[in-house]
Amino acid sequence: MKKLHQILQIALLVYFGAFLIFFIAFDTLGGIFGMEEITSDSMVTVIMIGLILFLAAWGSSYAAYSSLSSQIKKMESETHALKAKIYDFEHPAAPAKPIARPATKPTQDSDQSNIAPRQNFTDE
Repeated sequence: MKKLHQILQIALLVYFGAFLIFFIAFDTLGGIFGMEEITSDSMVTVIMIGLILFLAAWGSSYAAYSSLSSQIKKMESETHALKAKIYDFEHPAAPAKPIARPATKPTQDSDQSNIAPRQNFTDE
């Protein structure tokens, strides 16, 4: 895909470069191709073919970029998975022991300390 993108970019450059030279030297090159003057139809044709080449080059660059980005994401996820495995091997987790708590009913006053409840004083 990357090779196609490069080829299309070069083709687009050559196409517009050739027509730039052709239109600059139209007085001498126009007679060779049997053109007396530049018409709007010929200009539209040249520009449309250039637009098609440009869109093909742009589409191939987008496809190449998306292909590379998906490949990078895949490699990053593989790297993260391997790092996780290495971490798990280096730091084995100790088995968690369940803590047995006695089943007690919560009382209305759950505060077990000896601190008196707060009193709000206001100045009158």
